[in-house]
Amino acid sequence: MSEVNHDEHIKKEILEALENVIDPELGIDIINLGLVYQIDLDDAGTCKILMTLTVVGCPLSQELQNMIETELKNVSEVKNVEIELTFDPPWSMDRLSRYAKIALGIA
Repeated sequence: MSEVNHDEHIKKEILEALENVIDPELGIDIINLGLVYQIDLDDAGTCKILMTLTVVGCPLSQELQNMIETELKNVSEVKNVEIELTFDPPWSMDRLSRYAKIALGIA
């Protein structure tokens, strides 16, 4: 497998793992909610996630971060997880996928 295909395969695995992280209040995964802004995996196996929350001060912040770490441990290339929360740009419903909009009844 070429390096590009291997990198794409790893990225797909990481995205699939993150789709298993379900927001407990909304019942939709963090990818379809548009909470994940950036994913990087370095050569040492550190997966850096830049993400936001639907509201500042979300009481489920730590729970979501724990779920992310748990899911990414299932990706063999991921050795460490670093999560950075940002509110710039702030999350809005425009970030919802079509699936999320349908599931929430707003499509």
